[in-house]
Amino acid sequence: MAEDRPTGSTVPRRQLGRNLRDLRNRAGLTVRAAARELEWSEAKMWRIETGQTPLRSLDVKGMCDVYGAPADLTEALMAVAKETKARGWWHAYGDVIPEWFDLYIGLEEAASSLTTYESDLVPGLLQTPDYAREVISVKGDLTTEEVEARVELRIERQGLLTRRAAPPRLRLVLSETVLRRTVGGHDVMATQMARLVQASERDNVDIRVVPFSAGMHPGVISGPFVTLRFPTNGDGSETEPPTVYADGYTGGLYLDRPNEVQRYDTAFQGIWDASLDEQASRRLIYEVAGSHEQQR
Repeated sequence: MAEDRPTGSTVPRRQLGRNLRDLRNRAGLTVRAAARELEWSEAKMWRIETGQTPLRSLDVKGMCDVYGAPADLTEALMAVAKETKARGWWHAYGDVIPEWFDLYIGLEEAASSLTTYESDLVPGLLQTPDYAREVISVKGDLTTEEVEARVELRIERQGLLTRRAAPPRLRLVLSETVLRRTVGGHDVMATQMARLVQASERDNVDIRVVPFSAGMHPGVISGPFVTLRFPTNGDGSETEPPTVYADGYTGGLYLDRPNEVQRYDTAFQGIWDASLDEQASRRLIYEVAGSHEQQR
């Protein structure tokens, strides 16, 4: 889809969490001590400070009181708390979205650029429905209805690359393994390779392939990851800190400390430098697509 869509509550939740964490640190309180004062669990504190959950204004006031925050800042953060309850389009999919991935979808919607390395699979933003269905079904503990709902969600996410208002720039490097691994048979793969070629022709999408012949490169060590960057304010400052996301079997890892992001930026540049250029990458994808076409 190319329509314009609300980004939901992810960014306000992260902004609120960072402010509350800073207030706690300035108050000289550990997470454990603050949780004890508030009569909450440490896990709840962690979810709040990392933007994993919305907050009531009264909860924010209680935290600010414990941290000794001034009245004007308390009032401002209470207002932000109301924004954390806004619902993005993806909430219509309800229980099929794990809590940790709900945060990612909101960040993805708000991002101005995505730099991605994938070692084994086509990333969700470029998967065809049949390819996505094969990938999602592998877990084996989902009903047919749940699988179809997740496929629909994955395809719906792809609208951000074609939306009218400021679609993000995607720079993607695929390991050659992604092209060579047959997912769902030759029909599925032929269509999927054609989808990659089509996407690579968009102005805001750059796709490269790092071939087997490249040997060792940083991606072999780093594994797959996405670095998300966000629009800047009028003064050039970042609206949100760059964030690295790494997907795992049971959850996602979010990293936004400057030194962590820098390490992944360096890794991505090394992967990019080891890859084929865009034209050579497209030729290789065409070649793989042709081999699947012949075996249909």
